[in-house]
Amino acid sequence: MMAKIKSYYINIITVILLLVGSQCIAEEKGQESFTFGIVPQQAASKLAELWMPLLDEVNRKSGVNLIFKTAPNIPKFEARLGRGLYDFAYMNPYHYTVFHDKVGYEATIKELKKRIVGIVVVNKNSDIKDIKDLSGMSMAFPAPAAFAATMLPLASFKSMGIEVKPVFVNSHDSVYRTVAGNIYSAGGGIQRTLKNIDPIIKQDLRILWKTKKYTPHAIAHHPRIKPETVAKIQQAILLLNDSNAGKKILQALNFKGFETAENADWDDVRDLNVDLLKTEH
Repeated sequence: MMAKIKSYYINIITVILLLVGSQCIAEEKGQESFTFGIVPQQAASKLAELWMPLLDEVNRKSGVNLIFKTAPNIPKFEARLGRGLYDFAYMNPYHYTVFHDKVGYEATIKELKKRIVGIVVVNKNSDIKDIKDLSGMSMAFPAPAAFAATMLPLASFKSMGIEVKPVFVNSHDSVYRTVAGNIYSAGGGIQRTLKNIDPIIKQDLRILWKTKKYTPHAIAHHPRIKPETVAKIQQAILLLNDSNAGKKILQALNFKGFETAENADWDDVRDLNVDLLKTEH
């Protein structure tokens, strides 16, 4: 237990030092700095480990300084999006449709040739064999508006007449840990975060079921950002597809690459007619 606590604080300190170092370098170079918010599907230390190499490479290629930001949990991330606190943000498909309308966030990039799929995981030793076996059970989800991990499974369950008792545990990692530990019978997630979880946790899980496919997460910018700055960031992110350094970064994130996007790409999400967050924030 003490080793885990020590490791946790070492990770937090490392993140802080990296962020401070990045800010100091930017100030020395006279670069403009912009916040880049990452939806907290995983622990902040894990997100920083995965995303800061990408941001560092984009900063180097664009001459613009992007500062890693996240939030303690998904609802707080949503609240910050609602207040326009992030200059750029990587947000889930539903978040994008809501905060495009409410705040004006505009997407220009999405993952290359990707369609997002929600998954339901159970403990590998579970007797649950069919999705209908979950009826009446408590089930772990990251947050009410986690698109693929929560909203898609629950909408599908409703259409199939399956009633579960949702319990919100703040992140994808927490879902996987609680299911692996038999605290909950099943949980919602996505394949990318399952691939990125600690292998010790992952080995105790199996995928029971998958949802239909939708347009993936958006990288979007606040309307206050100048078009020329957006263009620099977009171009630098797209260049990751073609460099050896970029390919290694993408591999760590379990991304195939990036491609240009436009607002209409998320019309399939809008067609779901979900209004969970439209009157909040």
